[in-house]
Amino acid sequence: MIKRLEEGVIGDSLNLTKVLDSLPWNHQGLINAIAQQYDTGEVLMLAWMNRDALVETIQTRSVCYWSRSRKSLWRKGETSGHYQQLKTLRLDCDGDAVLLLVDQVGGACHTGRKNCFYNEIQDDRVVVISEPVI
Repeated sequence: MIKRLEEGVIGDSLNLTKVLDSLPWNHQGLINAIAQQYDTGEVLMLAWMNRDALVETIQTRSVCYWSRSRKSLWRKGETSGHYQQLKTLRLDCDGDAVLLLVDQVGGACHTGRKNCFYNEIQDDRVVVISEPVI
């Protein structure tokens, strides 16, 4: 199904349910989800979604992930107050990753930092490059 979109032109569309049925979910029923701040382009985090999390996100516009450690839906911000409001949701060309353009309220990372990518490789060192924003 996603293959049909590869040859598509602007404005072509397919039924959402059929596309979700055809996504290459991994053996755990999960797909990669990248969260990006919609207005700055800052990459915030990488997480996982199952079909229920993806559908809930589409329906509520509030981002929901699948927590592999808790084995349950993880509604971003439910306990921390650091929500992600969905602005746009995109699939990559072969359907194996979701890009969530979001408005992040508070830090995206569980450490309290703005994003999860605060460890920078500099030559032979890994350097922390940001402080928590809490």
